[in-house]
Amino acid sequence: MKKRNKKTVKIESLFTPLSSVFAILVGLLLGFIIMLVSNPSQALSGFSLVLKGGFEDGLAGIGKVLYLATPIMMTGLSVGFAFKTGLFNIGASGQFIVGAFAAVFVGVKGKEIPPNLHWIVALAAAMICGGLWGAVPGILKALFNVHEVIASIMMNYIGMSLVNLLVTKTVYDRFTNRSYPVMASANIPKWGLNKIFPFNSTNGGILIALFFVLLVHIVLNKTTFGFELKACGHNPYAGKYAGISAKRNIVLSMVIAGMLSGIGGGLDYLSGAGKFIQVVDVLAPEGFNGIPVALLGLSSPIGILFSSIFIANITAGGFNLQQYRFVPEVISIITASIIYFSAFSLLFKGLLDKYVLGKKKGNDGGDEADDEEFGKKVEEDVEVLRGGEEG
Repeated sequence: MKKRNKKTVKIESLFTPLSSVFAILVGLLLGFIIMLVSNPSQALSGFSLVLKGGFEDGLAGIGKVLYLATPIMMTGLSVGFAFKTGLFNIGASGQFIVGAFAAVFVGVKGKEIPPNLHWIVALAAAMICGGLWGAVPGILKALFNVHEVIASIMMNYIGMSLVNLLVTKTVYDRFTNRSYPVMASANIPKWGLNKIFPFNSTNGGILIALFFVLLVHIVLNKTTFGFELKACGHNPYAGKYAGISAKRNIVLSMVIAGMLSGIGGGLDYLSGAGKFIQVVDVLAPEGFNGIPVALLGLSSPIGILFSSIFIANITAGGFNLQQYRFVPEVISIITASIIYFSAFSLLFKGLLDKYVLGKKKGNDGGDEADDEEFGKKVEEDVEVLRGGEEG
């Protein structure tokens, strides 16, 4: 095996974030071409408006971006956490809406809860129900080897239909075909953020989301529990050798991912922004938007923080496109283009490896060498862990 020098390793470390940046640039380019075709005279001005996003409207616009980023930051964390542990949680949409219903139910019916604890209890209910919903595909994967993608897709539709049923039976306003508004005490406090960012829907939810970004980062990178989850995900044989229960960790990983999505649903529907659960056969888009957020953020909590703000920013910019006589669907096309090309970030990284470093798979320190080195590193680490436990 050919040993790589420090300079090569440093260059390689830049390729992963560069691949995400390249995916964004290609997606933006495709969006600009579409705008150019549909309205050539105003394409440049409209595209500039999209890039400026919420910053076009000053602090109020930034408040709007933070509001839009909060739920997709949580679903992005959900997808990214599962991916870091070797699982693909495509069920964030179902976990999100189940958590949202739990939060709304407590927010409407929790009249006996002390006002200062009402929003906390509602958010805790969202977290618990989202976690339970995520546990189902985790259990199916662990016990019966049912692929989590198939199971979680099915749970999305089951969750959507179940929430429609439960809403109509419990908190349904028949005049508006949606849930009742939650009590004022169930809304997340604004904590003065609405004075800094004078946007009506600005609330403390973004601070709660930032707390979970930090918490997930610490769990994954600074704790034995996080190491065990990642070890089983990347190298199940080394995990089994260390005596780590892969089945337990699969279930725990999906439960935690579901909890994060459920919290996202709670933060969204307890924001005081006038959002209601509508009885419609449409999956919650916030769950699926968490997938590109996680991909662009490289499944890193810090990366997910920035990618969610980026997606929220261009979404906010798209709301202003109508002043240039663009139809509102244009921003959806641009966002979809970026989402589509975000899935190619690994392809872009492979191209950079090939044409910049001349790396070939299974050759001169390529992928096989990386796998071998990672496997050895995991085995060394688990030996240390086992020694510490025996001591």
